[in-house]
Amino acid sequence: MSYDPPPYPPYPPPDSSPSYDTYPWVPQREPEPAGRPHRRHASLGHHSDLRVLRSAYRWQRRVATLTALGYFVLFLLLSALAPSFMTATVTDGLPTGLILALVQVPVTWLAIALYERTARRRVDPIADRIRKQTALDTKREGAL
Repeated sequence: MSYDPPPYPPYPPPDSSPSYDTYPWVPQREPEPAGRPHRRHASLGHHSDLRVLRSAYRWQRRVATLTALGYFVLFLLLSALAPSFMTATVTDGLPTGLILALVQVPVTWLAIALYERTARRRVDPIADRIRKQTALDTKREGAL
């Protein structure tokens, strides 16, 4: 009795070379449909509008953060480096440090207002434009 090796499998073995697909008994892959048009826009992950949106959002965060933290750091520095200024009385025994501490609340409100204003003026229009473009791209691809 002779031993005949089994025929090659009808599918490419793992870690095979690309030349395996040239054998005649390998099933051929179906070609792409010819009527399908190419996409006009780059994929959304590499879209330039997303870079613009990220930079606008980054700028928005920095403005709001620096407004609130900047005033707080200024208050801490004055407390540490200028204690005579902070303990000086302004009116009726009210020290400057207490007044500056109470002003922290309106400064925080100002930071929130700046955050919302920059969101409405800079970030939201870019996000709306990307959202509309994505909806149009989805409709185009669904119609194909």
